[in-house]
Formats: sequence, C-alpha cells, structure tokens
Amino acid sequence: MREDAAPQKANSRSIRLISSNDAGPPAWSKASVAGRVHPRQLAFSLPHAESLSRDNFLEGPANAAGLGLIDSWPEWPNRIMWLAGPEGSGKSHLAAIWAEVSGARSTSANALTATAVPGALATGALVVEDLKAGEFDERALFHLMNLAREDGAYVLFTGREVPASLEIELRDLRSRLRAVPAVALLPPDDQLFRGLIVKFCADRQLTVDESVVSYLATRLERSSAAARQAVDLLDSEALRLGRPVTRALAAELLRDA
Repeated sequence: MREDAAPQKANSRSIRLISSNDAGPPAWSKASVAGRVHPRQLAFSLPHAESLSRDNFLEGPANAAGLGLIDSWPEWPNRIMWLAGPEGSGKSHLAAIWAEVSGARSTSANALTATAVPGALATGALVVEDLKAGEFDERALFHLMNLAREDGAYVLFTGREVPASLEIELRDLRSRLRAVPAVALLPPDDQLFRGLIVKFCADRQLTVDESVVSYLATRLERSSAAARQAVDLLDSEALRLGRPVTRALAAELLRDA
C-alpha cells in the first residue's frame, strides 16, 4: 500500500494531497464541491475497519521488497530494520502483519518515552511507526536501540524517509540510525493502484463497477494516499446525496478539482 517525497503538482487529471502544514483544504475536498451540489440528507461518519491481515495485502513490484522483508523474519540481516516509503504506501499494513507473526508490540515514535522502553520491548519485538525528524524523543530512541541490542530484541521502524535522511541532533543516535538497513516501498504501478482503489472501496463496503475504478485510476495522483482520499470522499458524498457511487458521481467530484 509509505509514512517522503513531496506531493506531485496538481493538474487537471490529478489530486494533490496537502499536508496538515499547508494552508487551505485538499484540492479534492468537500469545500471544492460545495458550490455544485446540495445536500439532500445528513451524512453520518460511521467507523469502518480497514483490513490489515496478510491475506488482504495487495502485492506488486512497488512493495515486493517490503513484503520480502516481513516474510523473511526472523532471518533478517539485522535485528533492527527500517521500512521507508511515502504516505499510504503500505508501511503500517506490513508492520501489522509482522507484529501478528512476531508478537511485537506497536507504538508511534512521538509517543515513545525513556521510561516506557523496557515495557515496549517486553515481548522481544517492537514496531515503532512514523519516525520524523524533530517529532520524537531522541534520548528515548537511543535508549531503545541500546536495550534492544542488549536483549537481542527485534525492532521494525517505519518512516517516510530513510534513516540517513533524518536530521538528528544526538550524535550517537545519528550514527546508530544510519547503520540500520532500510527497505524502500515505491509508488504503486497501474495494476496495484487499481487494486488499492477496489480494496479501499471494499473496506468501506462500497460496491463499484469497473467504470468507476478505471475513471479514478486514470485521473488521480498515482499514490495510495490519493486513492484512499478519493474513496473516502466518494463514500461520504454518496451518503450525503443519497446516491450510489457511480462514474457520474466521481466525475462531478473531480470536475475543477
């Protein structure tokens, strides 16, 4: 499915994803269609579960190296490994698969504290997700790497960048991270991208035909995050308007986006 290269510039056939630090809403958002459609009923945002099992992982050339890493455990080249890729590339899905087979606990990098390190490593395996420079406690992470090495524990880091690209102030931690082997996930090819659109629809229990999938696949930015955003918006707008998810609805929402 990766936390990173900058989003591509939007054009008439793509949707540019805007980070939380950018001004204004994403290019394809409810604000962009508010002037063209009128609500007919209230839409309620109901929770939906995204399947993160091994059986529901969509394989392709873009994620082959990452899946190979997960499937090769415990025969890793290093007990501490790094999974890098753009947002929505499948890092969390792969990490969930590994956590299931290894018994690993999971934590986000920004939630890790020095006092929590021993407990986090209690099962001998740990996932630390979404490492971003300046957004985690460097001393806690250094303590984690030292204790993992002492205990012979396995650690899987995920992040949008490879460790060598991170700006780290703590010199010893910088040296340790740069020695961690990294496996990269790439943007999806056409077949995988279409599969992702179908999967995100299935996760939301949406029934769509091939015309919808083809329309989206040829007009969205080629990224998992863009596909997820498009499907989420299609679902919410279809519910709000009381309409099925069709090619016509997708065309309305993409128009002028």
